[in-house]
Amino acid sequence: MSESESAKFWLGVLSDLKQRGVKDILIACIDNLTGFEDAIGTMYKETEVQLCVVHQIRNSLRYIASKEVKAFMTDLKRVYRAMTQAEGEGALDELEAKWGKKYPMVIKSWRQNWQALSSFFKYPAESRKVIYTTNAIENLNRQLRKVTKTKGELHRRAYRREVWCGWFGVL
Repeated sequence: MSESESAKFWLGVLSDLKQRGVKDILIACIDNLTGFEDAIGTMYKETEVQLCVVHQIRNSLRYIASKEVKAFMTDLKRVYRAMTQAEGEGALDELEAKWGKKYPMVIKSWRQNWQALSSFFKYPAESRKVIYTTNAIENLNRQLRKVTKTKGELHRRAYRREVWCGWFGVL
């Protein structure tokens, strides 16, 4: 366990997973923690990295005027709910045309991160929501914390292992 998440911390977690026998990770959905993608690439070179779309949306909405959030989100949903990556890029172009002058930093962030934000388009539509957000595993971790919060050290150790493995979908 660590007081905070850092690239160094996650490199240790990934190293531990590798020592425990995890040979490969197909895809890892991560928040945009500096160095996390590099840590994954160091331990698992073939792993595809998907930035969490929900985290990207939350970060974007911090810069949008509250009275425009609903309209902006309507346009933004066309980007990540597109059926193909090309359609998503087209919707991103439209988003930029409509909102780019007013919110250039938001659009710039989507453009800079697009490669890692759009990895999920390679997978079937039915699987995408699980791939493009870390919310499912964060919810699982929250539920595990509730159960293990009042338990002894033995339970906490088991919980840590589940979290580390669960974070990468290898329970």
